[in-house]
Amino acid sequence: MVLPMKITLDTPEQLIIDIIPWLSGITISAFILIFAGIGLFLTSHSIWAGLILFLVACCFGIALFAVFVRRTQLILNRPSNTVTLRTRTLFGLTQIEDDLTNLSCASLGSIITAKGSTLYRPSLVLEGMNAGPHPIMASYSHTSVPGKMVKTINAWLAPIPP
Repeated sequence: MVLPMKITLDTPEQLIIDIIPWLSGITISAFILIFAGIGLFLTSHSIWAGLILFLVACCFGIALFAVFVRRTQLILNRPSNTVTLRTRTLFGLTQIEDDLTNLSCASLGSIITAKGSTLYRPSLVLEGMNAGPHPIMASYSHTSVPGKMVKTINAWLAPIPP
């Protein structure tokens, strides 16, 4: 899955990173429209075949959209001393917030697939009550996005020279 990362804001006070899966959303929406349209067209020839294709395309497409289209936003804010991780899906918004002082660094987790390729996922390493790695993305990726994200976060967390 291709995940485009956008650094919305990168100042000494605040870092905002967005991951918006435009390509996945547009592709799945096109799938729904094409097959639902074919289903509606078929209703002129066979009402049941057309309706079944229409309903299957809509249900399957919406299920795919709900699973794969997930907007993620990471906000590191020095003035308010917070780390906020927001995830928006078709079902709503999930927000996790912690103190910025509890964030020690960002790390890159990896797994090796059965075919031998390596996939990566960025995580926030927290200390305190929520100690341990906390994944930023829900899935692993073969792209360079996770590595770039970890480098950006760790560079921002580095002490500001006087």
